Amino acid sequence: MRALILSLFLVGAGASHAQLVPPERAPITAPAAPKKAESDEANLQMHGHYRNKAGQDVHSPAKSVDGQVPAGASAKCRDGSYSFSKSRRGTCSRHGGVASWL
Repeated sequence: MRALILSLFLVGAGASHAQLVPPERAPITAPAAPKKAESDEANLQMHGHYRNKAGQDVHSPAKSVDGQVPAGASAKCRDGSYSFSKSRRGTCSRHGGVASWL
């Protein structure tokens, strides 16, 4: 009875049902994965993009202007370009394969 009165009071005060779920019964959500840095367009020789299977816009493999590893690169391809792939499958497939993962 006490809980019913409290919930009616909270609902009347503008609280939503989601706020009434006890913490021990609240759904558990996984923390968001850390976001990788986006590619630095100014330091890349090519500026193409493609859409991966997950529907994400991804920078096409490109060589860096200064020879350094560009921000957001996930792998170095055997032809010297850097891949910004979000998954390992197919990474550097048109660039001689993966030379090293970053």
